[in-house]
Amino acid sequence: MKWTTKCLYCDNLVYTLSDKRVKCSVCYKKNSIQKINRVITLIYAFINNESAFHIAKRSFYSYVSVQKYYKEFRIICATICESQYENLRSNQCEYEEYFYLEKAKIKQKDSVFDAHNFLTFDYNNHIYTLLMPSLYHYKEQFIEDSLEDTYISEFNKFKRDRRIIKVSSYHNNIVKFWKYFETQILHYKGVSRESFIYYLKEYEFKYNHTQSEAIDLLIKNYFKA
Repeated sequence: MKWTTKCLYCDNLVYTLSDKRVKCSVCYKKNSIQKINRVITLIYAFINNESAFHIAKRSFYSYVSVQKYYKEFRIICATICESQYENLRSNQCEYEEYFYLEKAKIKQKDSVFDAHNFLTFDYNNHIYTLLMPSLYHYKEQFIEDSLEDTYISEFNKFKRDRRIIKVSSYHNNIVKFWKYFETQILHYKGVSRESFIYYLKEYEFKYNHTQSEAIDLLIKNYFKA
């Protein structure tokens, strides 16, 4: 037996097996060095905002495989964000409401129904987001009740007010997160409504941590999941 490094699951010593896998001396979990290297490589790429398409193109990993890993990473990011929030929720915070719209839809009359509405909380420079129910599922009902124009008018007024708030609160950490999110989400060419929450949590996670912190947290939580 040759002692090599610590177990990624429980931090105890591991040893190398004859088939080149490593096995923990305490929890007895086994893993291949190849898989460990693949996961860590993809975590580095994910945290550095390298697209699944780009890393698949420059490596021997398939695009579908990279997409699968990235989806798992986003779920872990969301889990970490919720866990950290549990430790912060009793503290005082500032919060503000935010509507996100893809640029292509901003000038559309009924864009209110496609907007993603979320609350943004600032716990002493630690951001937490809470996605609110979308009006999209109620669009047909609003039309039937002749309320569509009312909501559109109020939403356009809200957007005008929000622009004023953004300018007057430029140094606010919440506004900084909004600007960061608006820039970073453009890396993805459209995000489905069902998946939006995971992309939101991805950037909440990245905003709250340095790259090295984010990488360490993802590696630790991936292998202990």
